[in-house]
Amino acid sequence: MSKFDVTSLKYDAAGLIPAIAQDESGEVLMMAWMNAESIKETLKTGRATYWSRSRSEYWRKGETSGHIQELVELRVDCDRDCLLMIVRQTGPACHTNRRSCFYTAVRDGSEVEISSPMV
Repeated sequence: MSKFDVTSLKYDAAGLIPAIAQDESGEVLMMAWMNAESIKETLKTGRATYWSRSRSEYWRKGETSGHIQELVELRVDCDRDCLLMIVRQTGPACHTNRRSCFYTAVRDGSEVEISSPMV
């Protein structure tokens, strides 16, 4: 076992790495971007913190909605260029108010909505 070092990860040219959030039940919830600082903040606080490419700022998941993600475990893939965050999700993970951002399936060449917004 060796100490985790965020600089050992492979970031893109913008200093970002994709992070997949998966509920501890196994359900894939979303994908977002992180940088070294957001990873450190997530590990320090136990709350998922991402980098918003559109707003060019950090965002702690659920800070305004209350739909927080508590970190259960952070995993690094074999190439060290993608993260898997096992989380405990409160409420919907998607900004469309759905449990998962992956609510559209392609079936027989057509897009099908497979889940509705949570009430």
